[in-house]
Amino acid sequence: MTYLLGRVWGYSALVDDAEFQLKRTVVLVGMMGSGKTAIGRALAECLGVDFMDSDAAIEEAAAASIAEIFARDGEAFFRKREAEVVRRLLSGPPGVVSTGGGAFLLEDNRNAIAELGVSVWLNADLSTLWNRVRHKDTRPLLRTADPKATLKALYNERCPIYAQAALHVAVVHDASIDQTTQRVIDTLLTRPDILETA
Repeated sequence: MTYLLGRVWGYSALVDDAEFQLKRTVVLVGMMGSGKTAIGRALAECLGVDFMDSDAAIEEAAAASIAEIFARDGEAFFRKREAEVVRRLLSGPPGVVSTGGGAFLLEDNRNAIAELGVSVWLNADLSTLWNRVRHKDTRPLLRTADPKATLKALYNERCPIYAQAALHVAVVHDASIDQTTQRVIDTLLTRPDILETA
């Protein structure tokens, strides 16, 4: 079944005015460049729920960018703040949460997401990820002498952990935001304890 049509204000719109009932917060996890923020915004628009970005919430609370927090306070400090923000975002009514690439690596975060929401892995291959992040300088973990090799190492290290997510959605390299969002909705609809059409 198809619910999406074109772009409306940069987000997806419903074709047949399908109404959804989201029962648990959807937490998008995956590598940097997998589309968590873009898909999260479109998904929230389609489902008629709030969209929340954990990185944006951290930046707002710290009045600093993620890169500045890493440089000033280190990754351990950032991960602690991130865990606090993830749990806070999960404590409200069902919505869509986009997390930073490292959030799902922490067992406490995985447990909180399993308890209060549902994790969805946006699984993009390494080539797609590199093409998306190679020209951006906002990724503190890629500020290395060989960012492509760093990305590959992170990918190999993290994918087995992302695979622990409750639901998996393959990100096709040439798929539009609408198409990937549709795949996420179709996947969520296989779980009536998470999403139903009203």
